Formats: sequence, structure tokens, C-alpha cells
Amino acid sequence: MIASLLNSLLQDQNFIRSVSSKKFQGLVSGAKAAVLSALSIKHKKIFIVTQSTEESNWLKQEIALFNDKVGIDILPAPDAMPGESSVSPEIIGQRLSILNKLSKPDQNITIAPLRAILYKTTEKIDRKLSLRKNSRLNSEKFIAELILFGYKRLPVVGERGEFSVKGGIIDVFPTNAESPIRIELFGDDIESLRSFDPVSQRSKAPIDEALILQNDEKREKCLFQILPKDILVVLDEEPMLKAATERFEKDSDLFSEAKHDICSFSEIRSQIDSYEKINFTSFLEPGFEPVFSAPGTFADKLDDILKLKKKVIVVTQHAARLPETPSIIGQLRGGFEFNDHIVLTDRELFNIEPRKPKIHSKKNEGVGEDIRSEFKNGDYIVHEDYGVGIYRGLQKIEEGEFALIEFAEGDKLYVPSNLMGRVEKYVSEDNYKPKLSRMGGNSWKVLKAKVKRSVKDLTRELLSLYAERRKAQKNPYPRDDIWQKELEDSFPYEETDDQLRSIADVKRDLESEAPMDRLLCGDVGYGKTEVALRAIVKVASSGKQVAVLVPTTILAEQHFHFFKDRLASFPFRIASLSRFRSKQEQKEIVEKLKAGEVDIVVGTHRLLSKDIVFKDLGLLVIDEEHRFGVSAKEKLKKIKKNIDVLSMTATPIPRTLYFSLSGARDLSLIQTPPADRSPVRTYVVNFNHSLVREAILRELDRGGQIFFVHNYIETIDNLALILKQLIPELRVAVAHGQMLEAKLEKTMEEFLNREHDVLLCTSIIESGLDIPNVNTIIIDRADRLGLAQLYQLRGRVGRSPVRAYAYFLYHQEEASTQTALARLKAIQEFTSLGSGYKLALRDLEIRGSGNLLGAQQHGHMLAVGFDLYCELLEEAVKEVKGIKEPTPRQVIIDIREDAYIPQDYVEDEQQRVALYRRLNLLSGNKEVDDLKDEMRDRFGKIPIQLTKLFKILYLKVRAQQAGIRSIKGDGIAQVQFSDGRVKKFRLSSQDKIKEIGEALNI
Repeated sequence: MIASLLNSLLQDQNFIRSVSSKKFQGLVSGAKAAVLSALSIKHKKIFIVTQSTEESNWLKQEIALFNDKVGIDILPAPDAMPGESSVSPEIIGQRLSILNKLSKPDQNITIAPLRAILYKTTEKIDRKLSLRKNSRLNSEKFIAELILFGYKRLPVVGERGEFSVKGGIIDVFPTNAESPIRIELFGDDIESLRSFDPVSQRSKAPIDEALILQNDEKREKCLFQILPKDILVVLDEEPMLKAATERFEKDSDLFSEAKHDICSFSEIRSQIDSYEKINFTSFLEPGFEPVFSAPGTFADKLDDILKLKKKVIVVTQHAARLPETPSIIGQLRGGFEFNDHIVLTDRELFNIEPRKPKIHSKKNEGVGEDIRSEFKNGDYIVHEDYGVGIYRGLQKIEEGEFALIEFAEGDKLYVPSNLMGRVEKYVSEDNYKPKLSRMGGNSWKVLKAKVKRSVKDLTRELLSLYAERRKAQKNPYPRDDIWQKELEDSFPYEETDDQLRSIADVKRDLESEAPMDRLLCGDVGYGKTEVALRAIVKVASSGKQVAVLVPTTILAEQHFHFFKDRLASFPFRIASLSRFRSKQEQKEIVEKLKAGEVDIVVGTHRLLSKDIVFKDLGLLVIDEEHRFGVSAKEKLKKIKKNIDVLSMTATPIPRTLYFSLSGARDLSLIQTPPADRSPVRTYVVNFNHSLVREAILRELDRGGQIFFVHNYIETIDNLALILKQLIPELRVAVAHGQMLEAKLEKTMEEFLNREHDVLLCTSIIESGLDIPNVNTIIIDRADRLGLAQLYQLRGRVGRSPVRAYAYFLYHQEEASTQTALARLKAIQEFTSLGSGYKLALRDLEIRGSGNLLGAQQHGHMLAVGFDLYCELLEEAVKEVKGIKEPTPRQVIIDIREDAYIPQDYVEDEQQRVALYRRLNLLSGNKEVDDLKDEMRDRFGKIPIQLTKLFKILYLKVRAQQAGIRSIKGDGIAQVQFSDGRVKKFRLSSQDKIKEIGEALNI
């Protein structure tokens, strides 16, 4: 059907004449994509300039619906404003790849947002390297070329524009590639080429050839000057494009540089009767009613259209609602009429606004946390047997490699590489310094025993609650229905693996007979609300009510608007209950809840009031439960007894604690960022007017909005006047918690509707507020705020594909403590995505875990360090469950062998430490085999010293399975079993490992 529309366009004489004269007017909604698709058949290459990246994404999706055979690329804008030099390697690679493709003979469409062409670009992409399997490669020359290309040499490759050298293996992440590549050399021959996962560092698949482009884009010529001469340039909404250009380059016509065929669209929402111009009629005229909004069936309405002898094409995302109507699955922004064709979309059929095109997830970048150790010389560490000490690095001694630990009074301990699993990094709250332990005496053993008893008591309590809840019964919800499918299709992003896993966990809980009690942990802006929304729709579509409880009024409004928007096409009745509602409105909502006339209610602690009665509550969603008071939590306990409960927290729960607790309560963890999310660029600077003005103007230039946080109500209005003096045309709104509810609500609503440029506010925006158009945040006197609070505030921006900026301002003339400035430096350092988990090593993990487990456990974490606490918790869970097999960390093999990782095999000390720790924590032969394969893959052939270390590990695995706690000795072996038995025997052969295995029959 779509093809027939294209064919009729190509056969229409008006259209043919229009293509010749390059004049298009009256193009509305999906008609624009239809014309571009037809043009793509007539022209080999088309270059389309749009006003924004959003418009580019729409056109790409819509053109592909009409013509799925043509390749379509979007040329990204540099992720820096004009005048900045720092552009990410990924953007450089994408731009160079697309520009390189333009010089090829293949047919394709390139779409470029205006910002993408405002930057001059490389005249000729001549710096590129081609690699082929079995070809020759001079490694020294290749390394020199990579450096010349702008690549950085690092110990391990995690992101584009990086490379590393490990003997005969070279890893490189080309800027133009989705995955890094591993080059294995035999002399000067490329023996193997393969892609690998940067997170796990494991090879994925062999490849025959690879292209490596430079890691810089020289700004030499206007983009139009380097485009092929035979390309057709299409200007979308030309007058607006030219007006926008003038904001950046005064008195210059950017498009005059183009020496190509140019045609342009002017979007006019009415029919233009003009010869030699394509005339499309929009359905969006005044008085237009959607097909399904008026009485009568779709068939009746369709009959009326068919009487006009028109060919009807239905493009919809809701085909299940039209079971007897042939339709095309997809979406256009609106229908149109041309000659004998009518295209109908969801806008005409159901009055449903189209959703933004799905953005596909980027490949994971960044090195996994297990690849490089966080141990640094001088860090506090905890040895399980001796207590808190200071790590002094790896030391090579005759028998192998040892970790040196310094304790109180200068005592030193050398820990052999095969016992590194007993050493943990000491992690605590920011600036907390532990007391060093003495190697002699019982104080450490007494402290550890006390913590272990407390942890075991906690574990029993958790398991008891877990078991009690499992005894309760509820009616399971049915499997997904049409509403769930429509909700998933309408999600404008591609779900991350963590999101999909969490969604599956929640659905499994809802479909079981036991009530759900799941904690969903995820960093700021990682998609927890979408996971909750899937559960909400599942429950509401079964006729049950849902309550969403949030800690603040502003967050209640945010969720309410989000749910109203996402569920606009669903038959659910949604209400909000908070102090933003008048007493009369609250009374009406309370009555409707009781009568079952509200399906989903979002509210603050007002939902816990005595007058709240639900007709049939099925699901309670709690956002940041730890922020509710004691009395609120007591009320929650009563509500939670026989219904499904999903709790959410943005306080980081680290993976170690997650695994330790996973046997005692239901947890889901989201650790990966959504697609197209970039790290927030963070600056710590002294307050000055010119910087503030520049930061605001830069955001306004790209059509965005700004949060300006000033946490002092008494001076906030004065600051508003200063901002108006700096930028007279600036629209500033003030918001704080002492304002009247009606005024605050109106201000927030106006800001959401883009009626203000800057929201000058206190820290009321700290939790949960999600406005994608806000991508600059300025925080005044940031040195007076806590690290966790700064992290939460910064999380308010960077929630869209647009590059986000955060400015932490301090006033140099005011006395700021060194501690406060150090805190600001810490948050500037942790700018990468998911850095909540890294920041937590300074502050948040302990605080978050304290919230989760209680004040007493918080104290125990400080006493023994966070990581050891998690190990003790995991052991306690196993013991309370009656699992007697010792953990890998509890099994000690201490025999003198020349077994270690040679420095010339793995040069980077942090990688060696990380590998030693991983080797020590393996619990099965398959795990040992996998790590052996990984090391062979990453570093090459296994050397003899490492082979011996693996033999010890295989012995350790067998000993663990046989219930052996330790094997020690050199000439005489002493073996201790879990049941207390001790066995001794003499070692006589040179192969001690084999002899011990035979003597113990393991």
C-alpha cells in the first residue's frame, strides 16, 4: 500500500514537474517523508538539513516506513557548543564515518540537524588504516600512527579513541566502530582479528577486516564545500533554518556555500492551490474530529471516505484495535491526502499524539569494575584475619608476588597472590578514617565476631519476614494483555538489559500467588519509573487500584504528569493527592478512591491519612521509602500485608551488597544508563557574573532551560534581579518550599510548559524531578551542600540525548573549608555515567545501606569496612539457610610455589591485583576455566608461573567441595577440615600440588 502511494507520486505529472523545479509547499505531517522517499528513488544521494535532532529522528523513522531499502544516516552535531574544542570520540567517529560514506557510490540519505552543519569539518578524510587478517603489520609503526591519529594509549581499552599494547596483542577502539577490536600478532603477521566487549574485555567474534579512522575532525571547510556535487540538498523549513543560522553567524548565509541542487519545504497547514507545486491536504483543519471520537463505527467512517473513490492507507501503532482493517504497523506524525490516496494515522483515528521515535541503545562502553582494582598505594584495606591496614603495593619476592600491608606500629604483612581474596578495600563514609589494627592481640577477632553475630541476627529476621510473606496468598495477575503490549510499544527508548531483567522480575512476582515485596535499585534517571509503570498497567488493566507514594509534593506532581502523558491513550482514571490540591479537590478524590472511580492515584504521605479507603487496592509503589518518617512506616506495614509492593530507591545499592542480600529479600538492580545518555560535564568554579551569563546564554541558544539552585530563601529574589540585569530578556521564575501551594504549582506548571527560561529555586528539585528540556544546572554555594545532595541535584540534568552541563559555584571570599572544596573536587572527578556507584565509595553506599539495613548495621559497616561487611552478610545468609560448604574466600591454600602473574605478561599493577582477587574468589572448575580462557584471550599465551597458579586454584576448588578449610605447609602438609579434623602428611615429590590431591583423594 505504501509502495502504491510512492508509485502514484512518481507517475503524477504535477509531482514530476515539482521535482524538476524543486518547489514543495503545503507539505504536512507524514507527507514530507512521502516526498523525500520518492526523491530517494529519483536521486542517488540526498542531504537533508533539519532544525533539530528530534526532527531528524522523526524523518529517519518516517522515510524508512515508505522506503525501507535505502540507507539513512543522521549526521550528529558535535557534543560541544560552537567555540569549544572538546568533542567526544564517538561523535567524531560517527561524523567521519558518514562523511566518508558520502564519497562512496552507494545510494543513501543523510539527515543533518542545523547544529551539525554549523561546524566546519575535515576537507579530506585521508587518515585511515585498513587491517586484514593474515596481512602484515609493523607494530611499532602502527602504534606511532595511532598516536598521530589522536588515540590515547592506556593500560586497558574501554572507550572510543583508546588503545593498549600487551605483548603480541594490541587492543584498539576505533572512533568509527561499535566495538573495540583485538589484533593478535605473530611476529609481523596479523594472526587474528576479533571484536571484544569493553566491559568484560572478552572477545566476541572473529572479523576479517577493520577500518580505523582518525580521532580528530579538523575544522577546515564548510560542510557544503565538501559534499559531492551530484548530491541533492533539501532544506526543511528554509526560512526558519536561515533565521536560526543568524543566531550563530551574524550577517552570513550559510547555505550560499552550497553549489548543489537545492530544494526546500515550507510547512503550511492548509492546501495551496498553485500550479507546479505538490498540494497535500492536512486533516488537522479547525473542527477536525478523530474517527473514533464521534458516534458510529470505524466501518461507517471508512465507507464515507471510500465513497470519495479514494485509496485508504492506515498507518497505526494500535493494529490490535482494528482487527478487521488491513494496516501498516508504524507511526507518522499525521495523515494526508494526495490525489486518489488518503493516509490515516493514530492522530486521525484515535486522537493519539505520536510518540518520539525509539532511540536504539548504544553499545556499552567503559571497563567493568572487576577489570582494574581500586586498590591504590596508601589506601586503607581490611585483611580478614588481621584487621585494618594500609596497602603499599605489590612486591616481587623470590617465591612470587606479594601484596604488602602496613599495620599499626609499623608491622608489615606480605600476602601471597593466592590469598588476595582475604583482602578487601576499606570503604566508609566520606572523610571517615579508621584506626589501624595491631597484628597481635585479640581485639580484631572480638570486633569481627561481634559484627558477625549482629549480621546473623539481621539475616534471621530478614529470612523470617521473607518466609512469612511467602505464606500469604493473593490472586495472581494474568499474563500480559493488549494494554501492556501497547505500553511497551509506546516507550520512546530501547530498554536496557537491566531494565528488561527488572521488568521480568516484577511481572513474575505479579503473576505468582505470593504477594510481591521487591526493592528496585537504580541510579538517578536510569528508568526505574518505566519499570514501575509496566507493573501499574498490569494491575490496573485487571481492575485493581494502584497507589504511588512519593516523599515530596513536587515529585507527586512530576509522576502525575508523567503517568497522564504516558497513559493518555489508555482507559485509566488517574488522580493526584497532595497539598497542591484544594481541600474540595482532595475530598472528591478520596470519595472516588472509595467508590473505585480512580484507578491510579499518586500522592505524598496524604495517602496514609485515616480517611483514605481503597475499594480494591492491588499494588503499592513506594518511591524512596527511607525518606518517610517512623509513623508513616508503621502505617505502611499495615497496608503492605496482603498486596503487591514495589519499592524504588535512587540511593546506590552496590552490587556486593545486592548479591549478599539477594538470598534474603527480592532485589532488582539497574546499573546501565539509557540509550544516548551522555555524562554531565561538571565544572567547579568561583562565582562570577560573566561565567553565569555565558552558561545561561549557551543553553538558551540551543532552546533549553536552566535550573539555578540557590538554597537561601531570604536572598533568592535579589539573585533573580541580578540575573535579569545580566540578561534583560531572560524569563526567570522563583520557586521554594515556603511559597503558597497554588503559586508553587502554577510556577512549576509554567516552567514545564516552557514559559520560563530559568527556574531559580532551592533544593526542592533534588528528588525525582525529570524535565528533559533542562540540560544546564547552576548550583550556587555548592560547597555548603553534602556530596549525596550534590549528586542528586546534578542528576536533574542529562536526562536526554542533549549534552548536559553542571556548574558548582563557590564564593572565594567566603571561608570554605578544605573538606567542602575536596567534596566538590570529588564530584567533578566522578562525571561518568552511573557514577553514583563510584561516588558511593566516598559517601553514598554506606548511607544508602544504612537506610536499607538500619542504624546498628551502619555502625558495623564503619567498624569493619563495607566490603568485608558484605562478605560477612553473605556468609551469614548461607549459614542461616544451612549451607555448610565454605565460601572460596574461606578456603586457604598456602604452599610454597613459584605461582604468580608475571609483570611482563600483565604490566598494569591494578589489573594484576584485580585478577589476583578474581582468581581467589572462584568456586568451580568452569569458573577457573573461563578466567583462564579470558586471560589467554586478553594477554596471550599463559606463562608457566601463571599455569602453576591455576593448578593451585583447581586444587582449591576440589578442597572447597570436599569441605576442607585450609591446606598449609611446605615439607609437611597440614590439612584442616570444616568439621574440625586435622590431617598431616609429608611432601616428598617436586609436584606438591599433584601429591596433595592424590593424598586427599580430591
